[in-house]
Amino acid sequence: MSSPSKRRDMDVMKLMMSDYTVEPINDGINEFNVKFHGPKRSLYEGGVWKIHVELPDAYPYKSPSVGFLNKIYHPNVDEMSGSVCLDVINQSWNPMFDLFNIFEDFLPQLLLYPNPSDPLNSDAGSLMIKDKKLYEEKVKEYCERYAKKENISKTISEERNDISHEDISDGGSTPSDDNVAGEADS
Repeated sequence: MSSPSKRRDMDVMKLMMSDYTVEPINDGINEFNVKFHGPKRSLYEGGVWKIHVELPDAYPYKSPSVGFLNKIYHPNVDEMSGSVCLDVINQSWNPMFDLFNIFEDFLPQLLLYPNPSDPLNSDAGSLMIKDKKLYEEKVKEYCERYAKKENISKTISEERNDISHEDISDGGSTPSDDNVAGEADS
């Protein structure tokens, strides 16, 4: 491979040619969203998430930034920002990995095998340890509310924008947690 930009182009094209829906942002290939389906035989099966990907100029030598745009209940995903705590992306990235690995291997493994002892979402991590059944119910509830195909059209920032405008227009009332990021308007 002669240059990082050729490798980036090839990796993005490989992802686009696969079964994933890739939506470029600002007509470039350094930033895009990918439609990601929860893995089979997991609590997340049937859910669909929009994953935001940003490729640094040094990609593939530097890891991409990856985050969930619609809400997900998982110990290793920050509920509000969608940031992912995954060593293979954050610390042990290797140029041998590519974007396809992220969506075919790394994210499915994250959802199949959460690590509650190193949480970004401490509530989810704690609940998973203390009451696995209640944790599983909450995961399924989030999937139902925030990860249906029809609900992924809005991103977290768009949803927050809507909430901010509602607050201003209706005299400053504070939305409940039920109306936060990721839920499409009815």
